[in-house]
Amino acid sequence: MSDIEQRPVERADIDWDRLRSGVEQANIPTLLMCLVQMTGERKWLDAPYTPHRGRGLDDNDTAGLEPSIQHEIRDAAFEAIAQWLKGRPLRLPRPDNAELAEMLAVAMGEAVPAEYGDIIAAGMQLDPAHAPAKVKRKREAVIIGGGISGICAAIQMQKMGVDFRILEKNEEFGGTWWENRYPGCGVDTPNLTYTFSFRPNDWSKYFPLRDEIKDYLLDTAGEYGLHDHTDFGTTVRKAEWLADEPKWKVTVADRDGNEHIHRADILFSAVGILNTPNMPEIPGLETFAGRVVHTCQWPADLDLAGKRVAVIGNGASAMQVVPAIADTVSELTIFARSKQWAAPFPQFRKEVPDGVRYLMQAVPLYRAWFEQRLSWTFNDRVLGTLHRDPDWPEPDRAVNAINDGHREHFTHYVREQLDDRQDLLPHVLPTYPPFAKRMLLDNGWYRTLRKPNVTLVPDRLANVDGNTLASGSGDAVEADVIILATGYQTTQVLGSYDVIGRDGRVLRDFWDNDDAAAYLGTLVPGFPNFFVLLGPNVGSGHGGSMIRNIENQVHYSGRIIEKLVERSAETVEVREPVYEEYRGKIDAAHERLVWTHPGTGNWYRNSRGRVIAITPWRNDAFWRMTREADPQHLTFGCDPRGTERKKPA
Repeated sequence: MSDIEQRPVERADIDWDRLRSGVEQANIPTLLMCLVQMTGERKWLDAPYTPHRGRGLDDNDTAGLEPSIQHEIRDAAFEAIAQWLKGRPLRLPRPDNAELAEMLAVAMGEAVPAEYGDIIAAGMQLDPAHAPAKVKRKREAVIIGGGISGICAAIQMQKMGVDFRILEKNEEFGGTWWENRYPGCGVDTPNLTYTFSFRPNDWSKYFPLRDEIKDYLLDTAGEYGLHDHTDFGTTVRKAEWLADEPKWKVTVADRDGNEHIHRADILFSAVGILNTPNMPEIPGLETFAGRVVHTCQWPADLDLAGKRVAVIGNGASAMQVVPAIADTVSELTIFARSKQWAAPFPQFRKEVPDGVRYLMQAVPLYRAWFEQRLSWTFNDRVLGTLHRDPDWPEPDRAVNAINDGHREHFTHYVREQLDDRQDLLPHVLPTYPPFAKRMLLDNGWYRTLRKPNVTLVPDRLANVDGNTLASGSGDAVEADVIILATGYQTTQVLGSYDVIGRDGRVLRDFWDNDDAAAYLGTLVPGFPNFFVLLGPNVGSGHGGSMIRNIENQVHYSGRIIEKLVERSAETVEVREPVYEEYRGKIDAAHERLVWTHPGTGNWYRNSRGRVIAITPWRNDAFWRMTREADPQHLTFGCDPRGTERKKPA
């Protein structure tokens, strides 16, 4: 029985009033998909029930249908759900993959490629999951990092019977969600897609805030007993491959600075790219008379009430923190030398109604289809519109006709939000094409800029002298607190520790400092039994959940370890020609996309202009790439000591 057919609520325990309330507030396109599978009737895909296409990122809860049609759908859905809860099986339990793509296309009111049905089926867990093989003899893994990637890798190793140790620099699990605690901190990915596929959660908001995400991650780690396998307050200094053992030697420092050594057959780097804060070099910053804080190092005792605050930057973290503190501080000055596109965000801080939360828990099929709609809206819907059209006559403003339509839509929205402050428009409206930089979601940013105590300085912070901050154009303001919303060193992949592989190959040198690459974002030649999670070209610039890509990588890593075990081999690594070919494909694909648009800089690209951080692939494409480990792409090795096993010194 697939997950969507399971009845998590016993018939005697069903709260019919809550369920009815949930159906009355539920998403109509999602209810239609449930009706098709519960009744087996395809009429729910046709007029007059066919949803109209939604606008932007809106959930399109009404499907744009007449109230009488909505009422008919909700009544029919409640009856079908009630019958299913009472024991009637799904009449269409497993649509084929082409049917799934067709159903999603109807639910979205737009075309969805037929091959996309593969990832819909996987996301809805319609087929038996691959059970990873147990290792035949004792093997040990070290996992560096206790964030989302580390938790995911640890649970995979647990399933495979591999002994593992997690090394985490912080005092708890959570990674970036443990570290980032600034006001307004939250996710810009929908809740259901920012959830482990193996552990659903009852989210209170459609886009959860930091505390709820952190608690979910801690609960997940606790449920799987990961604390017993973790060294907290531990900083990794170096990982070195010992070919004669063959093992990884990992040197760490504890809270007191004392060094310790771990040895492992398998090494996972789960530190991600949002790990090392980007600290700007601003002359005189060290002389500032007040407090200077980076958003990822927010102190618990920082009180901003009545303070004069300066925020440096206007990226994702600034767009969250500025609206959250504007009404608390006396004066708020934003130094923003660049401009950002931000999309309308109707779900901002929107709570999931109690009845809908109950519906999602009681009817996994509803939750599964709602997630698929979110995945398409926030993941792959836009990617096809981001290719650079060489014949487009105005490449400075857009990369193609649809992208130009995006510009018109977003420009209209910005004008509308600025209202009577159109004087700000030249300072906030980008000249580059939409999506050339990360598309942000408007958390009230433009409305906040209109507040009387908020000043936007469209320039860099040039220097600091005591409490005086001067821009590049010479404008000066006084401040009590400086907030650095300057992001991370995203091109310095694994920059927080040294990795030394086979024959002394140093990863930082192999990558020429900021030119990282990895086969499927996971494997690097010359580094045996080494898996990079959320590494080069894995993040998504066109939207989507990094958790799904991490799960894809962890699945792929598990398949490689299975091949290692099957061959009774000791080592495995990607072949260098395979690595180079994949790197070439990645670069060629990016050259056709908006992120390499001439004259536009973004944190995706390194000093050479090469895209390091994000993928050019559609999510279903990367999912297919990571289903199996092709032995022809890999090199396997035996223990150089033969049957003799030396003990480590």
